[in-house]
Amino acid sequence: MPRVVPAVIRALDVLELFLDRPHLSAREIAERLGLPRTTVHELLVTLVARSYLISMPGQPVQFRLGMPVFQLGAAFAGQLDLVREAQEVAHDVAAACDEAVHVAVLDGADVIYLVKVDSTHPVRMVSAVGRRLPAHCTAVGKVLLSGLDPIDLDTRLPDGDLPGMTPDSITDVGKLRDELDRVRLAGVAVDDGESDSAVRCVGAPVRDHTGRITAAMSVSAPIIRWLPAAHTEWTRLVSEGAAALSARLGYRTPA
Repeated sequence: MPRVVPAVIRALDVLELFLDRPHLSAREIAERLGLPRTTVHELLVTLVARSYLISMPGQPVQFRLGMPVFQLGAAFAGQLDLVREAQEVAHDVAAACDEAVHVAVLDGADVIYLVKVDSTHPVRMVSAVGRRLPAHCTAVGKVLLSGLDPIDLDTRLPDGDLPGMTPDSITDVGKLRDELDRVRLAGVAVDDGESDSAVRCVGAPVRDHTGRITAAMSVSAPIIRWLPAAHTEWTRLVSEGAAALSARLGYRTPA
């Protein structure tokens, strides 16, 4: 096994402290990491010399992240491919539940499916990558709508009734707003036969590095397999899958 270099690990530990705090002093860094001040001083001198940290004069001297950190982050972000990352995670979730898994994004008042991994069951739902559906009729769409700020949400909703896809679709804007409040509280959304009377879905939010809900993942199954125990398990799996995809996109769960 190759040996890890302790000095590099400590330097990375120093940099990661700044993910939660914009400015830190040498004393604060030493206290947070439990390192001797002489060790912290050497690490800081090295990081400042390479511009990964910038020293800010004051009593005490404060440090902040430098431009190379931003450049590395930008290079990483440029390599991210939502579809590729989502495909890999969706395969894992589908393998665990053997039901259809989707990942979708919001476009206006609709959702567009970017990824679909099918189940192996002979009876399964009919859907396709690239399909567009009214967001309010789907679990992924409710998740995505719940992440909008009030003004953005208002611009996407009509003044009158919403279009329905089944008798169970939410067509009243007031009821939809109440439903979105429940989604924000629960952290998941359910499509209870609202886009297809024979199908049920549960969806969870996918966040980017800023914490914004940028996509949503769902598990979908025919109503004949939508039993209480399965629903509970699929809710757990889709929540964990969405969290895993969020982590791949750079999201850090708040402490």
